[in-house]
Amino acid sequence: METWHLFVAIGIIAFILEIFTAGFISASVGIGFLFAAIGNWWGLAGSWQLVLFAFGVALTYLFVKPLMTRYGYRHNATKTNSDALIHKSGIVTEEINQLKNSGRIQIDGDAWKARSSTNEIIQVGTMVSVIDIESIVLIVKPLN
Repeated sequence: METWHLFVAIGIIAFILEIFTAGFISASVGIGFLFAAIGNWWGLAGSWQLVLFAFGVALTYLFVKPLMTRYGYRHNATKTNSDALIHKSGIVTEEINQLKNSGRIQIDGDAWKARSSTNEIIQVGTMVSVIDIESIVLIVKPLN
């Protein structure tokens, strides 16, 4: 077995480790070993192989990692908890009146304290849309 075979094998092992770790560091090292394997295959001296290894790691980490972070490691941006209520519609179950500090709406079977975005009085039975959340109070506007 030649040395470049060993470098390629170590590079593949580094890629496999990347599956179990995050951060693209193992993959960068794997690409560095592939660069060193090419240098060994060309018959370059050990110092040049080390330079190619370092160049491969640095090049990959500085230029490929930002692309992988932006496009490769995307996580689902599904909103949860109270953030999921924004843009949902509900029905007023208690008159929304700023002067009386009253107002409740029902969304998906849950009752929430609500306030009008324009300080207008919204009658019971009116369909509203949630436009913002302040603490545990939903800010709503009537649907037309």
